[in-house]
Amino acid sequence: MNLNLRKVIVVFGAGSIGERHIRNLWKLGYENIYVFRQRNLPFRDIADIPVNVITTFEELDRINAFAAIIASPTSQHIQQTIQCVKRGIHVLVEKPLSHTLEGIELLENELKNSSIYVHVGYMNRFHPHIKTIQNVIKEKSFGNLISIHSKWAEYLPDWHPWEDYRDSYASRKDLGGGAALTLSHDIDLACYLANSDISIYHTVKNRLSNLEINVEAGADFLVKFNNGITANIHLNFYEKVKERFLKLVFDNASVQFDFFTSMLSIKTPEGISQEVLESFDRNDLFIDQSKYFFQKIQDGFKPDDSIRQIRDSYQIIKMCSNEQ
Repeated sequence: MNLNLRKVIVVFGAGSIGERHIRNLWKLGYENIYVFRQRNLPFRDIADIPVNVITTFEELDRINAFAAIIASPTSQHIQQTIQCVKRGIHVLVEKPLSHTLEGIELLENELKNSSIYVHVGYMNRFHPHIKTIQNVIKEKSFGNLISIHSKWAEYLPDWHPWEDYRDSYASRKDLGGGAALTLSHDIDLACYLANSDISIYHTVKNRLSNLEINVEAGADFLVKFNNGITANIHLNFYEKVKERFLKLVFDNASVQFDFFTSMLSIKTPEGISQEVLESFDRNDLFIDQSKYFFQKIQDGFKPDDSIRQIRDSYQIIKMCSNEQ
């Protein structure tokens, strides 16, 4: 990348994901980093990285920012994205784009009249095994893709041991939490790999767990795409033995990806082949996504590159926000 590394980049939010982005920006060579936050509290894990803190949009206007990474609570994503687009700032916004459909049409209209790139941060698209699966689909290595099945189960209190899970955005309705939106990576992957718009879907939410949260702890999605592919997606916060897999069924094989072991298994009538990424680092997904974001800005992009992501996010939010 040949971008000017001295250009100002603003990170909205300094929770665990915000600090991850700050560390990664520094690792990529970006030195002029600002953090936009409501309260100027001590950082947890980036005390060694020099950053500037701002707390108002008036200060944002003065620093002439080139790009922003929005890693604040979900409930703030859409308005902060709109504010950046209006100011001519490119945006990488963490998923989900919002917890409500309100404001999405306004953002789309702003983008239609701007030369700003917005990328929604579903970083699992950059996983090496997902790239392999995408190539298998494209090349029809095992015939046509017929169906997708995925499960992501991970006990919420184990996510961030340093904080009370009841205070996290994932557990609070007012911050845009809930298993459906928080774990919506798997919905995005199903849409991404099916490469088709959704024609029919049904959402069922589960609130039976003992977790002290005011949002759903589990959700199931049954989906049919316009090209005929179907998907069954299960997400939950309540399962204490974590499990996460993605299984795709083709005419002549099934392909399964286990996220926690980094194993890709291909089963055919002739047998099973397996590949494990021995040295996989999850943080590489975030770094590759950031590289893609900045490279896209440098190389040029079409207005539809942003609009498509906004419309895909609209569909995911619509599916997840159903009251069941």
